[in-house]
Amino acid sequence: MLDNVTINQLRAFVAVCDQGSFSGAARELKRAQSAISHAINALESAFDVVLFERNARKATLTPAGRSLLPDARGVISRTEEMKMRAVSIAEAGVPQVSIAVDTYFPRAHLIDCLRTVQADFPTAAINLRMTTMQGGERLVIEGTCALAVTIMDVPELNPGTMERLHLCEARMVTVCAPSHPLAAIAGPISKEEFGRHIQLVVTDNQSDAEKTQQGVASERQWRVNDLGAKHDLLRGGLCWGHMPQHMVEQDLANGALVELRRRAWHMRALTFMISQRRGYSFSECETRLVELLADPQRLPKKTGQRSVSRKGKKAAGIPAHARPMR
Repeated sequence: MLDNVTINQLRAFVAVCDQGSFSGAARELKRAQSAISHAINALESAFDVVLFERNARKATLTPAGRSLLPDARGVISRTEEMKMRAVSIAEAGVPQVSIAVDTYFPRAHLIDCLRTVQADFPTAAINLRMTTMQGGERLVIEGTCALAVTIMDVPELNPGTMERLHLCEARMVTVCAPSHPLAAIAGPISKEEFGRHIQLVVTDNQSDAEKTQQGVASERQWRVNDLGAKHDLLRGGLCWGHMPQHMVEQDLANGALVELRRRAWHMRALTFMISQRRGYSFSECETRLVELLADPQRLPKKTGQRSVSRKGKKAAGIPAHARPMR
């Protein structure tokens, strides 16, 4: 019987409650009073409950009616929302955002941007892929994603097909657990000393992953294909490595990780780029998302953690392979 309940019956029920009478509901809905009475009777029959007291001069709800009234309002509200979404889709279509984002990109910033896009484009369909290294551009070339947030120092897969636009930057820090031998060294640490210990490096699953690693400071490496796994292994004291500052701020604050100072070699901030096929035209929704991702006001603020030494900051003429990025 519940399958026979209609939205018009629920509207009549709510209107009677709001207007206080069947006649008032008829005027509000511009229907005959008999049609309102018929709708209420049909609704009571479908629910197998009495909604209004029959011996009262005004439309007085029964306990069952009071209990069901919020549900009726909720159904009507959701129906109106659905109608508005349908109108929006009919007028502009369903906005599509298909984007691959490098796992090093600040996650909280990404979520904040997606939340804003969701509010600005309620009907938008989001296809989000988290990738590493050249994985994002591969998805763009394959047609799985329209855009990719990539790291500038990762070589382009196909420069003739792809183009990159500057997005934003994120600071990297060199860290290890307090139990690691490097944590016991006071002052800046030389690259040679770092090279005596195992470095944890993030790579992807592709066969040419070794060719795309940038700035590895040690020949002794463990490789993982997940930044979260790298984070856990670093906290476990097994290796040392570079991490996005935004991801380890809490660990540095509570002592789970220690930031290591480097001597005579400088590690630049990660520079993120938007990768797309040449000539690709952004939709309004994609344009909005890219604007938000690039907004420096939304990026995580720098904290008071120890930074690179003054000497390291001024070092010049350092080759690219000596600038560890990952």
